[in-house]
Amino acid sequence: MTTPLLDTIQSPDDLRALSPAELPKLATELRTFLVNSVAGTGGHLASNLGTVELTLALHYIFDTPNDRIVWDVGHQTYVHKILTGRREAMAHLRQADGIAGFPRRAENVFDAFGTGHSSTSISAALGMAEAFLQTGSKQRAVAVIGDGAMTAGMAFEALNNAGNTDLPLLVVLNDNDMSISPNVGALNNYLARLMSGRFYAAARRAGEKVLSVAPPIRELAKRAEEHMKGMVTPGTLFEEFGFNYIGPIDGHDLDVLLDTLNNIKQLDGPQFLHIVTKKGKGYAPAETNPCLYHGVSRFDPATGVSEKAGGKPSYTQVFGDWLCDMATADSRLVGITPAMREGSGLVRFSQEFPKRYFDVGIAEQHALTFAAGLACEGIKPVVAIYSTFLQRAYDQLIHDVALQNLPVMLAIDRAGLVGADGPTHAGSFDLSFLRCIPNMLIAAPSDENECRRLLTTAFLHDGPSAVRYPRGSGTGATIEPVLTPVEIGKGVVRRSGHDVALIAFGSLVAPALVAAETLDASVADMRFVKPLDLDLLQELARTHRLLVTVEENAVAGGAGAGVAEALAALGIYTPILNLGLPDTFIDHGDPVKMLAGCGLDAAGIEHCVRQRITLLPHKGTPTF
Repeated sequence: MTTPLLDTIQSPDDLRALSPAELPKLATELRTFLVNSVAGTGGHLASNLGTVELTLALHYIFDTPNDRIVWDVGHQTYVHKILTGRREAMAHLRQADGIAGFPRRAENVFDAFGTGHSSTSISAALGMAEAFLQTGSKQRAVAVIGDGAMTAGMAFEALNNAGNTDLPLLVVLNDNDMSISPNVGALNNYLARLMSGRFYAAARRAGEKVLSVAPPIRELAKRAEEHMKGMVTPGTLFEEFGFNYIGPIDGHDLDVLLDTLNNIKQLDGPQFLHIVTKKGKGYAPAETNPCLYHGVSRFDPATGVSEKAGGKPSYTQVFGDWLCDMATADSRLVGITPAMREGSGLVRFSQEFPKRYFDVGIAEQHALTFAAGLACEGIKPVVAIYSTFLQRAYDQLIHDVALQNLPVMLAIDRAGLVGADGPTHAGSFDLSFLRCIPNMLIAAPSDENECRRLLTTAFLHDGPSAVRYPRGSGTGATIEPVLTPVEIGKGVVRRSGHDVALIAFGSLVAPALVAAETLDASVADMRFVKPLDLDLLQELARTHRLLVTVEENAVAGGAGAGVAEALAALGIYTPILNLGLPDTFIDHGDPVKMLAGCGLDAAGIEHCVRQRITLLPHKGTPTF
């Protein structure tokens, strides 16, 4: 029985020992392995199926890890991980103590740059190329970026910078959102081989030298070349940035990829290779619906059917339904997403209110300022955004929204820990970085119905607001169909007890209530992080010996810090314990176990409280 080629590959050195004729067979084996592997662990599938040949070609032609490959976002690096000694580790992908779903420098020497957010690859690879020049190294740097990531301003900032250098930087644009007809594709494949060859480059330099003595003729020749390229390629834009543009070529044709990359490797200066691939390539369900198979839970590889989710609606679904209901009630509402329609729950809204739905691409900064412009003219924008991606638009939030006190509402999904996606996608810091911004209203719902009510409250607020909610489902609370707001800045006592008051925010109200039963503690659902309910805090401080804040956010600067600051300003010095996420980046894993590891499940809260109770002064000791 013939040994599968994949079984012989432990590193790119093994890959480079194969003949080019063997690579298509290896690509087929890799696709089969990918489908079966991701079916068992969950993860990103369609994007990885689309980059099999590209990954093979890059490692085959370039001297990795000496040459650096920087993958944008990094959700398409599973084949890269398999080829670089982590094939067996794929069985524990995105699981506790297993390998990450994105590149991590600490994980493997072949992971040149850690990623998770988009549009960073060109900047990082340019920095590496400059470092090689500074140190006299002949190493090469390659940035692999998708057409979606190219919508972000940071990518164009890097292109603008790189085009003014002579650095041997290669940018590979993986375009999986367009198709090439067979005839045009064949023509472009031929032209790419020609234009990436040394003869073409040498002839071009010679022609430029000859024509340099006659500037008008040189300009005419340049425009003629651009016109010829423009008839069959979209490369003029990248040529204007200072890159030598090559493509588009078929990103699944290994012969073309190998020849073109090998030619490019011999060229000086910044090069731009445009390849066209198909998301989900080789697996029919993913080819048919690449969006559905972008990120998947465990599924049956034979049928493509995923594991059944729980019956409770997710917070994302609650938000999506609320958005449609509020849009029906208020014609001023518009919905904005930075390329996260499905993830943020805007599919139904986009279908029912297409003229009031705006997907601005992976452009978080633009999304916030676009919303600010809408708000200036009487529109009520709702920006649906993940907590981790909101970080990228912090200046716009402060300068363009909050400073002008504009009624822009942020619906912040994935607040807190996110499980398998790990620290690049965790929403660990939003309460800390939002709380310090003047004019902000910040709410944290404790269940699905509270989410609906607080979303309504924030939308009706005449100023900047944010409602943050976690990934997944809540407690299963009954959701009222009406759009009922709550009083801003007013919390509610969910349980009355003695000695200890648990001051809980958002997702941690539920475990606080469980812990309170064994502690006989009071539980306050604060609802709002800003403004805080000062009357409630004073009453809790007056009637309890210990106050304990609990939040699924970094302790540093979070909601608990706000409680401590508020009480100190009032001259109240009841002992206070702040519980939240520790001052570290928390690795991927099962979200329930991750919270438990941080001491934020019911048992952890109870344990921390009992430890602190032993240190309390005796009853009757003044706290004011």
